[in-house]
Amino acid sequence: MDNDQPLSPNRQLVEALSGKSNVKSLVYDRALEVFNNLKELLAEISNDLDEALDDIKDSGVVLSRRVKLEYRDKGKLEAEVRFADDVLVFSMLPDIYQFDPEHPVWKNPYSTAEPFNTYCGVITVHNFLYESVKLNRECDPGYLIARLFINREGCFFVEGKNQPRNKISGFGSVKLDKKEMRDFVESAMLYAISFDLLVPPFDKVKTITVGDKDSDDYRIPTSKRNGFDFTTEDVLKD
Repeated sequence: MDNDQPLSPNRQLVEALSGKSNVKSLVYDRALEVFNNLKELLAEISNDLDEALDDIKDSGVVLSRRVKLEYRDKGKLEAEVRFADDVLVFSMLPDIYQFDPEHPVWKNPYSTAEPFNTYCGVITVHNFLYESVKLNRECDPGYLIARLFINREGCFFVEGKNQPRNKISGFGSVKLDKKEMRDFVESAMLYAISFDLLVPPFDKVKTITVGDKDSDDYRIPTSKRNGFDFTTEDVLKD
C-alpha cells in the first residue's frame, strides 16, 4: 500500500475524533472536575473567613453587618462569593480553547513538544459591586480580574492581577492542587478589595432626562474604575 496515498474522508474523521476531539473531551472533563473542587473550596474559604471575623467581633471590635461572606452555587458552571462591597463571580466557560500562534504559550517547550497540551478549559473571575448585583443594576459592568487555564493533565497557568502563577514559563511543571487553587482565589479576593470604586466624571453624569428620572429601570451606571483594562504586560509573564 502506498504510504503517500491520501487518507479517505472516513479515515480522516476517525483520526480527528480519536485525536483532537478526544483530547478536547478529556480537557472538558478535567476542567469540570476542577470547577467542582473550586466550588467546594469557595464554600470552605467563606466559612473560614466568617469564623475568623466572628472571633474578631468576640474580642470587642465593632464590625459592620455587611462585613461577612456568602457563598452561592449558581449552577453547573457558575458560583459566586459575596463579601462587603464586592461580588466575585467564578465561571467555567463551556468550550475548550486553543491559543493563537502569537501567544507566548508557544515559547514553552511543554507546548511545542505536544501541541495537544495547550488545549485548555478556562475558569474566569469577574468582580462586580455588591449593590450592582443586589439591585440588579443591569448597566453596571463587572471586571475580569483573573482567569485560569487548565489542560487534560492538570497543568495550568493564570492570567490576572497580582496572581502568583501568572508565568507561562511554569506551564507544564506545576499541576493544580488545593493550595494552588486557594492561592488563586485569595489573590483574586485581595485584588477585588483593593480595587476601589471611583467617582464618575462630572461630565458623564451631569444631565439626565425627565424620562430617566421617572423610569423605574433607570440607574446611573456605576463602575469601579474608568479605563480599567488588562494588557499582556499587566497580567501575564512568559
